[in-house]
Amino acid sequence: MKLSPRENLLSLYRRQGYEYAPVEIMLSPAQLKKFTQKTGKPEKDLAEHFAFPFRGVQGLRQVGPDKSEFLRYYPDGLRPGAYITGWGVAHEPGSNEASRHFTRMRHPLAGDITMNALMDYPFPKLVGGNEEAQREQAAQIKAHGLTAYGHMSCTVWETSWYMRGMEDLLVDMAEGDEKAAFILDTVTANSVAQAEAFARADVDVIALGDDIGMQRAPMMGLVLYREYLKPRLARVIRAAREIKPDVLVQYHSCGFAAPFIEDLIEVGVDILNPVQPECMPFAEIHAKYGNRLSFNGTLGTQSTMPFGRPEDVRRVVFENLDIAGERGGLFVCPTHVVEPEVPWENIMAYFEACNEYRK
Repeated sequence: MKLSPRENLLSLYRRQGYEYAPVEIMLSPAQLKKFTQKTGKPEKDLAEHFAFPFRGVQGLRQVGPDKSEFLRYYPDGLRPGAYITGWGVAHEPGSNEASRHFTRMRHPLAGDITMNALMDYPFPKLVGGNEEAQREQAAQIKAHGLTAYGHMSCTVWETSWYMRGMEDLLVDMAEGDEKAAFILDTVTANSVAQAEAFARADVDVIALGDDIGMQRAPMMGLVLYREYLKPRLARVIRAAREIKPDVLVQYHSCGFAAPFIEDLIEVGVDILNPVQPECMPFAEIHAKYGNRLSFNGTLGTQSTMPFGRPEDVRRVVFENLDIAGERGGLFVCPTHVVEPEVPWENIMAYFEACNEYRK
């Protein structure tokens, strides 16, 4: 009997076998326009058109001060077209049309700042009034045979350094400055509340993430990671699992994240994304962790997708699914946003390869 997309994906992630290779892709704005041109479908129909096996459940509503209150943290002003997030982080637009989804990030808490000033910062708060809507949305997604996802990227580390600045926050951590713990704890409390709400909504997967790897090296040493980030990530996962013990936890980190994988497994991560092949060869990572961890990604957006041919895309898809084997454990897909230089033929080759593959 053919499994529903939800049943197939959950079985794959639990390494209990699967019937067909699921698909997903993230397209840059330029590629989304091309999708519309090629298919005649609006951008919002991407997931439906290509039959993604999941849909996201809306998170809790975040409320804070009027964005204009954050302007005092940018005394030099902001470029036209800039926007400010609920955490007060400003994003100035990219320099050309192809890079509009990339921004120059401005850090409102960067530089010299006292604890008193930090405690006066207008951090956002969560409003839980839409938890009933979350539960209803998750139930509807499942009723359509799809996997209900709760997306929580930038869970602890990234949101924190977006406000403080990466260098300043790393220095705070290395020096044991109380500002580091204060900022990280504030962000963690927000993420705990989000994770608890997703668990109460009965989502299938909670997708967490913080980039902790660079291209060829970790972003920090294990000493700092284990003191500051690991226990806070564990707190978020524990909060969700106390409500829904069987929820699957996906964790995203771009770059070379290999030194942290054992720690991620220890705190309860089930699925690692995106396993960039330019940074971590999938065969090596799977050989070491494939019995305890599943994976999402592995199709390089720095290599195969932009610079390969359709036959190269097909070969990598088949090779990586073969590595994972009949039990599954790999949702093969591009490792990040597909940028404008990727040929449309390579995008279609990815979908065709997944559709052709049979275990």
